[in-house]
Amino acid sequence: MLRAHTSDHADVVIIGAGIAGLSAAHRLISAGVDVSVLEAAPHVGGRMATRELDGFRLDHLGPLLGSGCPEPGTAPGLDGLVLREFAPGALVHSGGRQYLAGDVRSARGALRAVRSRSSAPCAPLGGAIEQARLGAWLARLAATEESRILARPDRAALDALSARGLPPRLVGGFLRPLLSALLGDPDLTTSSRIAELTLREYARGALRVPSGGSSTLPELLAAALPPGTVRTGVHVTAADITSVRTKEHGELGCRSLLVATGAGAAAELLPGLRTPPFHPVTVLHHTAPRAPATGNRLLLDADRSGPVSHTAVMSEVDPSRAPEGRVLITSTVPGPPPPDLDRSVRAHLAELYGVPTGDWELLASHHDPEAVPAMPPPHDPRRPVRVLSGLYVCGDHRDTSTVRGALRSGRRAAAAILGDLGVRGRDVDGPGLSEAA
Repeated sequence: MLRAHTSDHADVVIIGAGIAGLSAAHRLISAGVDVSVLEAAPHVGGRMATRELDGFRLDHLGPLLGSGCPEPGTAPGLDGLVLREFAPGALVHSGGRQYLAGDVRSARGALRAVRSRSSAPCAPLGGAIEQARLGAWLARLAATEESRILARPDRAALDALSARGLPPRLVGGFLRPLLSALLGDPDLTTSSRIAELTLREYARGALRVPSGGSSTLPELLAAALPPGTVRTGVHVTAADITSVRTKEHGELGCRSLLVATGAGAAAELLPGLRTPPFHPVTVLHHTAPRAPATGNRLLLDADRSGPVSHTAVMSEVDPSRAPEGRVLITSTVPGPPPPDLDRSVRAHLAELYGVPTGDWELLASHHDPEAVPAMPPPHDPRRPVRVLSGLYVCGDHRDTSTVRGALRSGRRAAAAILGDLGVRGRDVDGPGLSEAA
């Protein structure tokens, strides 16, 4: 018999109230299992935190882009999720100019070739023939079955792109900076299968972000759980299969333990757990007297001429992230932050946007050395979540380094727990890698 949830016992204790842990909690509770979720931070969401400052909403890891953002209604509690779209395509800065590239939508929703603001034959994105080739390739990729992509040989994404027969100017001028932004991997050492699935999702629709910031997702998931399920501000000092010891509330008994933290914290609780390397990221938020004339488009640096890989006027994309009449520019710096971070970033942004940035004000910056778990080839998107009977682990480091990957890993861990507890439940492995979470 499963025991009733009390203040000192739960059938399953989940350490970590990020996307993966909350996803697992929903699945377990729906099967009638009592769950307690313990989170050390004062808020849910883990790395998906959004800081409120003078009416601004500032994401710690920058805006979620591409296939990382789930659809409304595809997970419990996400019926109220509102997504804000970037304008189709992206602005690519190269050679001192901006080019509009990768607009894969038309008025009828069909794919079309990339476009350039310049008709110069030596434009970094190539001429009409090269643009048509890229549009046709994206169209084919959008129609390719996921199983075919996963069956292809796996190698570094940049090597695979170079072998596709696409003109080097298109690879370096658009696909490389776009994938670098979507994957958080400036050198494109990511698995080519994962990279192609990411481009497939891009070719099928627009770049979107949650209204109100990244924290909206875990907040909605947590709010849909029974009251008292999630306890924040609880620090776990030791844990095993049958009990968890906390700094604030002593010992909590359990029948199963699920570690749903980031990879580094999970390895501390589970010695011997293999963890991936990480792509570090620094995110900066600036406000300016007036918005640059890029509208609500993502701006990419194809030349890698400074610290910023991509940037956007987020108040144009999602007005709820800034007070009325104020401007919010969010920029991402991959790797370790450079010396004199704000000065070097503003100098680079002046080049990218083509406007003076001396009067821009830095609202906040956040560096995370473990921002994105790396996915080098060969990457297994179904890494084991069962350590042994009664002990489990989940998170984006067990799947793909996206929100959808975290959601899937939580569901897989819940399925393993239910099987070991002898609780009947439907298969929760869910849709494929790039399908709705």
